[in-house]
Amino acid sequence: MKKAIQLLIAAATLALPMGSALAANACSNPSSDFDQVYCYTKLFMQADADLNASYKNLLPKLNNEGRAALRKSEVAWIKQRNGKCAESRGGDVLVNLECTVEQTVSRTNWLNDRVRECTASGCMNEKLQ
Repeated sequence: MKKAIQLLIAAATLALPMGSALAANACSNPSSDFDQVYCYTKLFMQADADLNASYKNLLPKLNNEGRAALRKSEVAWIKQRNGKCAESRGGDVLVNLECTVEQTVSRTNWLNDRVRECTASGCMNEKLQ
């Protein structure tokens, strides 16, 4: 059973022992909330790198109108993702990392679909909005 993880952004660096071999092995069987935060953070970092690669792959295939539509779409998606996966409480920001990973992977798949369309039959700018 997956457990939604919320992370206080301000405390993220304290909770993530990036250099620890023990923490790296914990992802196969997380035994604490901190292990889960560490693992979801690793997943998010990879998902974000994949998203950026897909975006960079799509951008040069588009004409100026398509690039503008894609940029506008990305800004809207980021706002939607943040609204769905993060919240402010007082002065703190809570981020649901599981939600963030799922949203990022979904967006990467969407971008890859646009790359395939551009390659196979030409870019369809109306699908970028």
